[in-house]
Amino acid sequence: MSQPAAYRVSHLDALEAESIFIMREVAAEFERPVLLFSGGKDSIVMLRLAEKAFAPARMPFAVMHVDTGHNFPEVLEFRDRRIDALGVSLIVASVPEAITAGLVREPADGTRNRIQTPVLLAAVEKYRFDALFGGARRDEEKARAKERVYSFRDEFGQWDPRNQRPELWNLYNARIAGGESIRVFPLSNWTELDVWHYIARERIELPGIYFAHDREVVDRGGMLYAVNEYLPLRSGETPSIERVRYRTVGDASCTAAVRSDADTIEKVIEEVGATRITERGATRGDDKTSEAAMEDRKREGYF
Repeated sequence: MSQPAAYRVSHLDALEAESIFIMREVAAEFERPVLLFSGGKDSIVMLRLAEKAFAPARMPFAVMHVDTGHNFPEVLEFRDRRIDALGVSLIVASVPEAITAGLVREPADGTRNRIQTPVLLAAVEKYRFDALFGGARRDEEKARAKERVYSFRDEFGQWDPRNQRPELWNLYNARIAGGESIRVFPLSNWTELDVWHYIARERIELPGIYFAHDREVVDRGGMLYAVNEYLPLRSGETPSIERVRYRTVGDASCTAAVRSDADTIEKVIEEVGATRITERGATRGDDKTSEAAMEDRKREGYF
């Protein structure tokens, strides 16, 4: 008598199933969830997972972008096109508008990453969101490695790593009081390489800056920043044209590119598989301000 074929779930299928389960749990347990979308690869994958989780219906929550005004134009164009194709509601929490209104002040160094936090928290209060999906992964950075899938935030939107809830098996505690909220990270157990393999399998479109292209850049402290209106040349600096791509997408004023010839998904996967530095460690100037820069921002209410 022949033995039945062994049933196996691939690594990507298991990650996808876990993420979809988390999204459905949030939709069932919370009243006003929202998906944070930056136009980067992780939030694009998260949007695809949300699309699959609730198909053939539309996803039962809005999408929100905290717009610093320092975005790469390719990313904004992609954001608008993708949202229009899905037919979902887009909420833009604008940092420039917050600066004009006096909610936040323009930092002296010209970067706006840190002042996103008050704008995000103001939007959470305005729309009464109680759960916010984020695309953070534990492999990105040590502060994010401390995150639960359901990351509890107090009534001030602040994160205390010592005041988080146990998550046994797939049981998530969604109980919150008025004013409190949960940040939800469906990609917690994914790696950068997993994300790229999933993009390849699902044939997910990305902004062109994720692939190798020629760009005018300037070298600051070993990091290649694009020369643009948000990052003008300093005295004595000389720009050059380099073949680069972006591993992560943030503000044009603090996100660096890496030298690369990877102009296809297959080449990017090969490149990522060989690297030993995370994308944030290699390209994000905002994480270089101190050893605990990310954790400090998260305690204040950052993503």
